[in-house]
Parts: sequence; structure tokens; C-alpha cells
Amino acid sequence: MELSLQWLRRTLAELLVRSQALIVGACHPYRPELHYMRGPGPKWHARHPAALRD
Repeated sequence: MELSLQWLRRTLAELLVRSQALIVGACHPYRPELHYMRGPGPKWHARHPAALRD
């Protein structure tokens, strides 16, 4: 009986850890597409006027 309770506790704990990791992974707020640089900005163009002529 004691052995089956230990197994049950260990299995439930593992299930809890996996489900928490799944929830955190699904709700992670970092979205790399929002931070993707799309090219030089206006300050770069102001400092490099020769690059606009190419």
C-alpha cells in the first residue's frame, strides 16, 4: 500500500510539473516578431545620406 501511494504521489507531482510547464510555455508573453528590426531607421538615414543615393 505504501509503495503504491509513493508511486501515485510521484506521478501526480510529475504531471503537475509538466502541466505547469505547458501553461507557462503557452502563455509566455515574449513575441519575437514584435521586436524584429526591419531595417535602418530615420536617425541612421540622417547620419548616412550617401547610402540613400545607392
